[in-house]
Amino acid sequence: MDMMPYLAELIGTMMLILLGDGVCANVNLNKSGMKGAGSIQITFAWGLAVLVPAFIFGTASGAHFNPALTIALAADGSMAWSLVPGYIVAQFAGAFLGACLVYLLFKKQFDETEDPNTIRGVFCTGPSIPNMPLNILSEAVGTFVLVFAIKGIGQVGATSEVLGETVFTSMTGVVGFNYFLVFAIIVSIGMSLGGLTGYAINPARDIGPRLAHAVLPIKGKGDSNWKYAIVTAVGPVLGALAGVGLYAILPWTI
Repeated sequence: MDMMPYLAELIGTMMLILLGDGVCANVNLNKSGMKGAGSIQITFAWGLAVLVPAFIFGTASGAHFNPALTIALAADGSMAWSLVPGYIVAQFAGAFLGACLVYLLFKKQFDETEDPNTIRGVFCTGPSIPNMPLNILSEAVGTFVLVFAIKGIGQVGATSEVLGETVFTSMTGVVGFNYFLVFAIIVSIGMSLGGLTGYAINPARDIGPRLAHAVLPIKGKGDSNWKYAIVTAVGPVLGALAGVGLYAILPWTI
């Protein structure tokens, strides 16, 4: 079996979380040189955290790094269901490893930070106002925008195949430019909707690091708030399926 697409998803998701959770640590933890830089840096850095590994692994796996996107692309026939379990396992494993790396790099800063909510916020998301139905809706709407936009960009371009199966449709005819557009989508979602739930829009991005928070020996970390993981597990998948579903029924002219 060719393991390259799964390895690409694992390493790519690990890089995504290393850079994404890394900026949260950089901006929020005590004794960090960039403490207080603010939400604009975090939002742009998360977009770049998607962009960087996408350039590296786009050809190898389609650069999903997101179980919700993987499930949605399988649901609309853009990739084979047989690839989905391996992709999802790789994505969650990569997210966990990326979060562990962030802890290793920022351990001294974690030790100097007393607020458990700040510590947990480096790893995973949380709502500004807890309300399970509205929080799920927020994650669903944000992920809908992500996936619907990705499908829309995909009207122009070629098809990529891995292991003889379609895993992703290239989003433009210009090599690499599609990933800059995804960067723009991520930044747009974050700047417009991110204050509601932290815009996980990706189950692996939240749950993998949440598991790392739970098992790592972090000083004064508090609880991992696992009940909120329902939001990031359900909302993104519903939003992603809605995105591909609406895209499929609209009268596109290609």
